[in-house]
Parts: sequence; structure tokens; C-alpha cells
Amino acid sequence: MPAAQRTIIIGRPLEPVFSFFSTPSNDLRWRPHVKEIQDPAEMRTGARIRQVISGPGGRAIDADIEVTDYSPSSHYMFIVVAGPARPRGEYLFRGAGPDATSVTFSLSADLGGITKLLMSGQVQKSMDGEMASLDTAKEILESE
Repeated sequence: MPAAQRTIIIGRPLEPVFSFFSTPSNDLRWRPHVKEIQDPAEMRTGARIRQVISGPGGRAIDADIEVTDYSPSSHYMFIVVAGPARPRGEYLFRGAGPDATSVTFSLSADLGGITKLLMSGQVQKSMDGEMASLDTAKEILESE
């Protein structure tokens, strides 16, 4: 099962860090494979987010998201509901000092059958890329 997890410390208070990660349109700034993403009318548990990512050969792939838990300032969880792979993701936010926030980002995907055989490596590579992109998010947040 492809999976990845990473924790980073961002030198910014909890509220702006949570707001940055839970505003989908910000993903265009730090997730390089996101081609399109739309903020929902209201961010909440059950919200749907339209997303298109760059797949193999630069092909556009629908990868819409459903928010499965939204707890302001502490937790944001989602599942991908469109596309060939349907990973689950989770962000956990904790204060790490007066002006610092710990962000833990986790991804996992249950792949079965032919999808597991054909896509496990590519899905794992994509997840590893998501974890590496956290450095870009940190740079953006700490420079604002």
C-alpha cells in the first residue's frame, strides 16, 4: 500500500498556517503537479473540491477531493473521489512555540487488483513528491 508521512515545523503561528493549508487555491502555489483547483463555497466536512492534476506525460487527470473532517486550527482530512487512485490525506496542526506550528501530512492509498500492479510505484512516487513539496509551502509561509 503506497503511503507517506512527514512533519515539518513552520515559523508562523497556528492560525495562518492552518488557513494556508485548508484553502485549496493555495495548493497552486506549493504543489507543482496541480493544474486546477477550486475553493468550495464553504470549507467544511463534506465539502467537495474540484481538482485536476498532471498525470503521466502531462495528461490532465481529475482528482476531486471530499473533505472528511474539518476541525479549524487542528485537523483537515480528505479523500480523493475521482481519478484512478483514491488516496486519503490528513493534516494535523499543533502549536510548536509562540510563533511556530507543527504540520504533519499523511497520505495513503489502498490499491487492489490490476491497479495495485500497474500503479503502486507511480502512486508512491507522487506521494513522495507531495511530501517534498512541503518545503515550498514552508518557504512561502515563512516569507509572508
